[in-house]
Amino acid sequence: MKLCRTILEPIGEIRYIYLHTDTMDLVFVRVARKFVMVIGALIVGACSKELLVVPSSDNVPIVYEAHGFGDPTLVFVHGWSCDRSYWDAQVKPFSQKYQVVTIDLAGHGESGHERDDWTIESFGDDVASVVEKLGLKEVILIGHSMGGDVIVAAAKRLSSRVKGLVWVDVYNKLGTYRTTEQVETFIAPFRNNFKEKTEAFVRGMFPPGANTSLVSRVARDMSSAPPDIALAAMRSSITNDRKITGDLRELKLPVIAINPAQPPGDSASMKPYGVDVVLMPGVGHFLMMEKPDEFNKLLFQAIDKFLGKG
Repeated sequence: MKLCRTILEPIGEIRYIYLHTDTMDLVFVRVARKFVMVIGALIVGACSKELLVVPSSDNVPIVYEAHGFGDPTLVFVHGWSCDRSYWDAQVKPFSQKYQVVTIDLAGHGESGHERDDWTIESFGDDVASVVEKLGLKEVILIGHSMGGDVIVAAAKRLSSRVKGLVWVDVYNKLGTYRTTEQVETFIAPFRNNFKEKTEAFVRGMFPPGANTSLVSRVARDMSSAPPDIALAAMRSSITNDRKITGDLRELKLPVIAINPAQPPGDSASMKPYGVDVVLMPGVGHFLMMEKPDEFNKLLFQAIDKFLGKG
């Protein structure tokens, strides 16, 4: 990224000289202008994305991408059995204004699988390790589904660097907890036949009329996850409701939850913990993929609110 800036800054200066030198022949100016702009565009394209790796706190390699420039940095965290590509529709529009980082949590995507405990806390360390490696001073953390719990865990480690949290269909109510029996009942079918149960589970998270190609892609992806990792991560995720309210009170950070309008949730139960709920109609669980333009508009508004512009 530093190399990209080193190359781009002189090009900007050359372009300025070419366009502001009165003694140059007009034809040369036009040719020079086109040449510099083309070369600059090629370099910007090459430099706008970097695929990088950083060790997490337990030395598991974490793969992430960095796109664009601008503060604060937006860090996108995927959900259970997903990967960083689930944010593809957000990378281009947001990296035109901000630096955008997308992460593969350990055990997902291209990141390493060498870990003993697949917990929300260890995933939070993955995110914090990336932020610390990049030396980011101001970040907004954005998490989908399980990723919403993960960004809370990361924020506890990152402290004052975090300007705000965005939840994407994480909780639709707070203050209620699953019993141990309910947890075991929920997980048992996945343990018995992970692939079949996961595929059916994922398909059920889309509304009627959803894009069939998207539904099939997500169902195929998630049902192909390593079952041992997925089951451990699932258990940690669905039992995190016991501690999430305490974590939110400890952090005292602004949180905006972008949730599907259906099924209806309990927004009032979330307000005492600093969570403002924004509802998005006509979508299921994968809001950012189902209707990316509408989702992006809501996310831009959330970011503006954190920055005092909304």
